[in-house]
Amino acid sequence: MQDPNPLPWGAQDRYQAHFIVRKQTDVPIDYTARTVLTTSGHFRSKKVTKVEWQGGKIADTLNDDSVLNELIAQQSVDDATITIDPTTKGVRIYGKWKNSFDFKVSKEQFEIFDKIAGHIKTF
Repeated sequence: MQDPNPLPWGAQDRYQAHFIVRKQTDVPIDYTARTVLTTSGHFRSKKVTKVEWQGGKIADTLNDDSVLNELIAQQSVDDATITIDPTTKGVRIYGKWKNSFDFKVSKEQFEIFDKIAGHIKTF
């Protein structure tokens, strides 16, 4: 017999790519950062005009890399939203959740995550 009151949630078709950088973090709060985007336009025509990093000390290093911030500014608003979080055995870099039709990692996104990983390794 089927449940007369089915739950509105369950398996979702949402995916998120995580890039893990293996690095022991002595002060985890220093490895926390997130992009703050300045945008122009509305809805579908919304474009990223400026990227700024907020968070721990790694955010200052990422703010100094103008090439990285220009690459991020060329992405869509969803792809330009990037978060960096420390874990027990490394640091993860990830973006927003996407549905199965939109989920992909472009060459440009991979280059962005690779540059961020390079900054994390040398930090």
